[in-house]
Amino acid sequence: MGLLLSVETQIFYYIMPKTKDQKQQILNQLTENVASQKAIVFVDYKGLKVGDMTVLRKQLKEAGSKLIVTKKTLLSKILKDKGIDANLKGMDGQLGAIFAHEDPVVPMKTVHTFGKQNENLKILGGYFENEMQSPANITQIANLPSRDELRAKLVGTMAAPMSGFATVLQGNIKGLVMALHAIKEKKA
Repeated sequence: MGLLLSVETQIFYYIMPKTKDQKQQILNQLTENVASQKAIVFVDYKGLKVGDMTVLRKQLKEAGSKLIVTKKTLLSKILKDKGIDANLKGMDGQLGAIFAHEDPVVPMKTVHTFGKQNENLKILGGYFENEMQSPANITQIANLPSRDELRAKLVGTMAAPMSGFATVLQGNIKGLVMALHAIKEKKA
């Protein structure tokens, strides 16, 4: 059994007694996700319907990330082994960890947007840029413009002086043409 089970199966899987091999497999999968993450967002999914959780998982998968439901103590142990000081026991609710494996900001935006539509999903905090982040910080990061939007603004800012210079030059030439036209009409 892996971590990519339905929510009910996954929750049942984490609650039911496990063999040492099953526990080691879960530990290995979580360790692998922690090692390869670019950011982690911790959420409380208590009260979230199965259909909504499935939609969220699909959106996160498209964003290059993965939502894993696990016990706080198990994830705390793995994070501590990796040198990440996270107080997961202090976080209320049922913990879901979203591991961003590609762009670290896109999953934050996805969760923030999804949380606006469904009040049962709450951001509890996260790990980004080698530091633990508060829920407010994760929300601020999620509200930042995307990389493509920032690039477009930069290009626009860089092009504005050139456009203005071309307009000024065009105005001088236009003035010269109008003066020559006026001289021509005066002589005619």
